[in-house]
Amino acid sequence: MPSLTFLGAARTVTGSKYLLELDGARVLVDCGLFQGLKALRERNRQPLPVDASSIDAVVLTHAHLDHCGYLPRLVADGFSGRIFCTQGTGHLCRIVLPDAGRIQEEDAEGANRHGYTRHKPALPLFTEADANRALLQLQLIGYDRPVPVADGLEVTFLNAGHLLGSSYVRVTLANGAGRTLLFGGDLGRYDRPVLPDPTPVEQADVLLVESTYGDRDHPPSDQGAAIAEIVNDTVARGGKLIIPSFAIGRVEEVLYWLRRLEDEKQIPQMPVYLDSPMAARAREQYSARLDELDPEIRETSESGGNQSRLHAEHRLCAFCTARFQVVTTSQQSRQLVEKKTPAIVVSSSGMATGGRVLNHLRATLPDERNTVLFVGYQAAGTRGRRLLDGEREVKIHGEMLPVRARIESIDSMSAHADSGEILRWLGGFTRPPAMTFLVHGEPAAMDALGRKIDERLGWPTAMPEHEQTVDLRPYLEK
Repeated sequence: MPSLTFLGAARTVTGSKYLLELDGARVLVDCGLFQGLKALRERNRQPLPVDASSIDAVVLTHAHLDHCGYLPRLVADGFSGRIFCTQGTGHLCRIVLPDAGRIQEEDAEGANRHGYTRHKPALPLFTEADANRALLQLQLIGYDRPVPVADGLEVTFLNAGHLLGSSYVRVTLANGAGRTLLFGGDLGRYDRPVLPDPTPVEQADVLLVESTYGDRDHPPSDQGAAIAEIVNDTVARGGKLIIPSFAIGRVEEVLYWLRRLEDEKQIPQMPVYLDSPMAARAREQYSARLDELDPEIRETSESGGNQSRLHAEHRLCAFCTARFQVVTTSQQSRQLVEKKTPAIVVSSSGMATGGRVLNHLRATLPDERNTVLFVGYQAAGTRGRRLLDGEREVKIHGEMLPVRARIESIDSMSAHADSGEILRWLGGFTRPPAMTFLVHGEPAAMDALGRKIDERLGWPTAMPEHEQTVDLRPYLEK
């Protein structure tokens, strides 16, 4: 029986894992970490309902941790097959997975040292060594190149426009008269800087599509006006602007807008610090793979000149400002935390759940002169969501801190398609899928998108529960 088991991102936005089984072959599409609410994070510690050693292959849509971050644990538990992904995804995984392993080890060590854990001792979910072992199993594939991944299953990666290397995964059943499943991963956006528009798709027999913003539309682009207002207001108050940012992908758009606003003289030239070693390495990958980015980025890189500040000998200036600095060492980061002069600090993590940004938040949240700007989705249960929800105290490193700084968010910078963009992409299908499964969304957003698809397209949809197994025969044998 061909079947699909939803091991993550079912009625929630994180932990993407989908187990496809066909004629004895087992392929896991995505292998992500659960993030956010404690009840979700605890799923990371629970064993999968399938033996890791029985999985033939893993296929990744992209390199965000909620899609790839469980790989080191899967390998530690006995998975020994190949991990198929695009070249961009593979290069980013080599950055994010060892870093995630180090953070796991540091967090466990800190919890044991300071005693803020119920577990004696606290153990990391996986280690940096586990992550490095997983990287040895990567198999990098180009876009639009069909490749067999297991008996009877062939995979093609299509550019999703969500992140460098991001893709939809089209699975073709070799013995199924060309029947296809399309795993949408995270869907990118239209007419945005840095990344290309999502690739149009004409058909699939079974479709999985994300629903993160299925109940809302992003505000129209204001060409950076909101960022300019926040920067100028913070400078006028003599404060710091802290931007918690996803290290992979979002940093590049933040830097793009800061540079553009400087060029247009809408904000002053001021110190801009990138305090995230992982984000700095990801920035290098973006700069090295400009051919996969939005045509505007490629055009400015080729033309050079004052507008782009990009020269052949210094391609990284595609994503920099006039007074831009990369913070490399922990000592430099501590010195930056102690500085009180106006500056912009971009640091990870994007939901303020860990990383160096926590040190900056500890120093800036109690001071009303400062601003914290969130530029991406904040999952339920994260520190970022709590700050946006208006909590006046937050705990960081075991200490309760007052929140007096200005808290702002800009949803238009999200890399996830909104409701209208999802429907626009679905409208490109020339025939409807036999079934569309809605995944990667909180229940309210998912339910809203399901209603819209029914009203506008008349397609059948389903919203599987966690660990639900679906028989695919009714959809593949028509």
